[in-house]
Amino acid sequence: MRQNWPERLWIVRHGESAGNVARDAAQAAGLARIDLAQRDADVPLSARGEQQAEALGHWFAAQPPEARPEVLLTSPYRRARQTAAQLRRAGALLGEAPDLAPDERLREKEFGILDRLTFAGIRELEPEQAEFRRLLGKFYHRPPGGESWCDVILRLRSALDTISLHHGGQRVLIVCHQVIVLCFRYLLEQLDEEQLLAIDRAEQVANCSVTEYRFDPALGRMRLERFNFTAPLREEQAPVTTAPDANVAAR
Repeated sequence: MRQNWPERLWIVRHGESAGNVARDAAQAAGLARIDLAQRDADVPLSARGEQQAEALGHWFAAQPPEARPEVLLTSPYRRARQTAAQLRRAGALLGEAPDLAPDERLREKEFGILDRLTFAGIRELEPEQAEFRRLLGKFYHRPPGGESWCDVILRLRSALDTISLHHGGQRVLIVCHQVIVLCFRYLLEQLDEEQLLAIDRAEQVANCSVTEYRFDPALGRMRLERFNFTAPLREEQAPVTTAPDANVAAR
């Protein structure tokens, strides 16, 4: 019988972006808004993000053939596509490097009217939304024009169905975003709201960190092997950064 799940699945957050850097500057200065010239989809990697992606690509390239990705999927956002392209250039994939396969379902959570606001900015400029978020919790709160975590999970269910249909039994590498990494954990490990938010509270998903799953025939589904794995960066003395994206206040 055909195996529907991938044999291995690596979920990687993109490298550090200009948005990460701009957010840190805005928070440090106590500003309400994050200073970015581009829309979120067009925010590029920082120089450190490029270094991180190259280091991770080298780590994948050094693995034995049976432990290297065969398929590379990516969010269409620029920082994710740049990370994926750098991984491919560094030799991360086994065999001929295929074209990148952007999938809009892997994009970052959309933040609507809270886009580019810091925590202080939300409290100052959108106090009603700050109160709605407090009452509903981040899992269910949907800012006007944006998404809740549940909305993200709904589109990822569809993405997983497509991955199972087209890449069952293969080794798949996904490049995406912090919230997407966590929502994949919710789906693949059959978590509930509190379990997911406990993981989110415990640690930030590092840039270019690896979350890895392997198919377990006994379970009949994917088993978590490691989460937020950053040793490949440290091995090449690349910086390890955990700054949330520019929109994290609305996350």
